[in-house]
Amino acid sequence: MPTPSQPPVAARRPTSREIHGRTRTDDYEWLREKESPEVTGHLEAENAWTQARTAHLADLRARIFEEIRTRTRETDLSVPTRNRGHWYYGRSFAGKEYGATCRVPVADPDDWTPPRPAEDCAPDQPALPGEEVLLDLDALAEGHDFFSLGGAAVSPDGTLLAYATDVVGDERYTVRVKDLRTGELLPDVVSGVIGGATWDRAGEHLYYVTVDESWRADKVWRHALGTDQDADELVHHETDGRFFTSVGRTRSDRFMVVAAGSKTTTEYRLLDADDPERGWWVFAEREEGIEYSLDHAVLAGQDALLVLHNATGPDFELAVAPCAPTPRRQWRPLVGHDSAVRLEDVDAFAGHLVVHQRSEGLTQLRILELGDAGTPEAPVTDDYLVSFDEEVYTVGASGNPGFHQPTVRLGYTTMAIPSSVYDYDVRSRSLTLLRRAPVLGGYDPADYEEHRLWATAEDGERIPISWVARRGAVADGPAPTLLYAYGSYEASMDPYFSIARLSLLDRGAAFAIAHVRGGGEMGRRWYDDGKLMRKQHTFSDFAACARHLVDTGWASPETLVGEGASAGGLLIGAVANQAPELFSGLVAGVPFVDALTTMLDASLPLTVTEYDEWGNPEADPAVYDYMASYAPYDNVTEQDYPAILAETSLNDTRVLYVEPAKWVAKLRATAADHRPDVLLRTEMAAGHGGVSGRYKSWHDRAFTLAWMLDRMGLAGA
Repeated sequence: MPTPSQPPVAARRPTSREIHGRTRTDDYEWLREKESPEVTGHLEAENAWTQARTAHLADLRARIFEEIRTRTRETDLSVPTRNRGHWYYGRSFAGKEYGATCRVPVADPDDWTPPRPAEDCAPDQPALPGEEVLLDLDALAEGHDFFSLGGAAVSPDGTLLAYATDVVGDERYTVRVKDLRTGELLPDVVSGVIGGATWDRAGEHLYYVTVDESWRADKVWRHALGTDQDADELVHHETDGRFFTSVGRTRSDRFMVVAAGSKTTTEYRLLDADDPERGWWVFAEREEGIEYSLDHAVLAGQDALLVLHNATGPDFELAVAPCAPTPRRQWRPLVGHDSAVRLEDVDAFAGHLVVHQRSEGLTQLRILELGDAGTPEAPVTDDYLVSFDEEVYTVGASGNPGFHQPTVRLGYTTMAIPSSVYDYDVRSRSLTLLRRAPVLGGYDPADYEEHRLWATAEDGERIPISWVARRGAVADGPAPTLLYAYGSYEASMDPYFSIARLSLLDRGAAFAIAHVRGGGEMGRRWYDDGKLMRKQHTFSDFAACARHLVDTGWASPETLVGEGASAGGLLIGAVANQAPELFSGLVAGVPFVDALTTMLDASLPLTVTEYDEWGNPEADPAVYDYMASYAPYDNVTEQDYPAILAETSLNDTRVLYVEPAKWVAKLRATAADHRPDVLLRTEMAAGHGGVSGRYKSWHDRAFTLAWMLDRMGLAGA
């Protein structure tokens, strides 16, 4: 294909729709015809134009890829996690995209110290004596342009492995079962699954979830081993279009749990493995606006359910209830509501509880030690936080499958300290560093500085910013800066370390996260104040953070780049219209930029379930007008825009490729010079998460980073 000299021009084919007395005309809706050769040809032409416009960055992209690769230990292992009679861990190998999952038997049942696998051992050599390779992911991915492991679960007796794979990118997985004694696959094949599958306690059945035509997880099924999928039992069908459903098993193995939840309301069903004949029962009937989650605990020798709920306040309370249907007036407080502390989750163990919480924008782990005496209403003998010294950090517990384990596996990171794995021994209250992700080439966290900054929003609200750069980067003036944000669904963009980001920082750039409203960093009110009819706060907060960086000398508009993905791409699109003068470039990944069109079509994936997040513009003219006031596609005007890079995937089922495709077409046709530097890059064999495989992902990120550095004036650095 010859190198294009001009950007593609999408034909204008206006279609109009009248709603609430307003007429809305769309010139580019025809790009939605995914199977049309004309549409495919247009996307390929956009890719060719993007390659032509970035050809001068090819060497820089190659250098960044090599920087990522050489800083990464390509042959590596994870810290083993103990589950029943085995230690489980992952391996990666130089030159391989995906790696392998492995296990070894537990040698001493009383010793919870994880074994240390041999690092840098050859792929055909065991990292630990007795190593068993459960899944060779590269072998599973062979012959496919895309590969994703949706989940893998070992049966309670350790003999069978259920694993789910997606080789298209549409997040519809196929579950297969491997006999770990023989290495053979059982005849069971379960397709169309969202995520993975969960074993029952007996290891005789698998529970899984499927989606409806709008990509809503609506059905829970039970599959008996050795039978066809057509014979599977429907356990629960969620008919309310606002609700998703999911299935799992409590850490104690006592209960199977089916959860149904919208953005504002939840309901749980349980099946007692000790009394299966009783059948499924509802713990507390759904009540609009009441959210709760459950875990099974043993408190003072008695079985109980832990209920994390918002019935007494928006930042949640931890309560106790019997293992039976229980109305909320009978839930007994264990940790009361505190408006300064957002309780996010609780994990129950035999001797302690772990509460995940956040305060002042930082994550925290809280330990509630349990005693044998007392009552289920007052079982806690001590209550304290696991403490850390850094100013800005992220901590969370994960990899803790054992109900009787005396340790808590936790992860810790800052924007300068690589991801670190610790074991916290509740008995001795000692914290042991098991592993810090290696960064090759002499990396030293002390060479970088991190800060928590605070911007002031238009309404006076203080917005936290997490900032990192090489030490002294702003000593002589503003640093070229990448400002990132998300700001939806109460998802918190907590500080994190990235090897790829070092290719920015080591060229003199800074990286900052704007913790804008719509996320959950500052508690439930932070989310409530950035959704529905207050969504504009998300966009104005991001602009306020950019202005703060500029006004206080940390950044300059001439070298400031903004980035966001998915709902964060909506933010980028809105800011492009509302404050284009603040940025030299904007990156919108899989961006939700045609929000009004999507929310006006209840047949599209996820629309109905999103009403609690964005509102229903089809039913409410006030919501229609409000969304029309900020939706990026609808508000493209004849003004000067910064350079824009939009990135999407053809098989994305969450944010369809057509949204950025239409947006880019309209930007080119409408903006001030009618030829703004707007690029569209479409992965033709990927989904919402982009390409699969670590090397492909590194190439993908190198492309974006090179474009950013070019906008920052650092492409030659």
